Amino acid sequence: MTGGRHLAELNFGTLRYDWGDPRIAEFQSALGKVAAIAERCPGFIWQLDEDAMDAAQQDPSGPFGANPRTASTLSVWADVESLWFFVERSVHGRYMRRSADWFEPEDRGHLVLWWVPEGHRPSLAEGMARFRMLQEHGAKNDAFDFGWLRRMGELPQSLR
Repeated sequence: MTGGRHLAELNFGTLRYDWGDPRIAEFQSALGKVAAIAERCPGFIWQLDEDAMDAAQQDPSGPFGANPRTASTLSVWADVESLWFFVERSVHGRYMRRSADWFEPEDRGHLVLWWVPEGHRPSLAEGMARFRMLQEHGAKNDAFDFGWLRRMGELPQSLR
């Protein structure tokens, strides 16, 4: 995206089973591979590292309230096209389409997107604030989802 901005994304959900449970082993074992693919995708800029994400997910006063079954990612991408390609067209899409196998039905697939200035690395607190904005006020320029981008014409026709 031109104009000195990049696209930040936060997605999260609650696993059906605890980390280490054999019923989510396939999902859990794919995390490193999917993260490595993201890092090699054109347009990938940054992702909150696993240790920082773990610490945030286990913090009782943190954005996820120490839910031990939370799975989440926070990343920054050059533009909409780059993130869309990773989400839908890479191996990530194959796992995403099976999310019902691993995530609680009523607590999966939470996603918020927002523009950040080039060079900015958002915090989880910032991401959750954007998610709350999206939930409370609907999609707007400061917190949105792919559907909003599609409606605004910011998701190119070739990617729909």
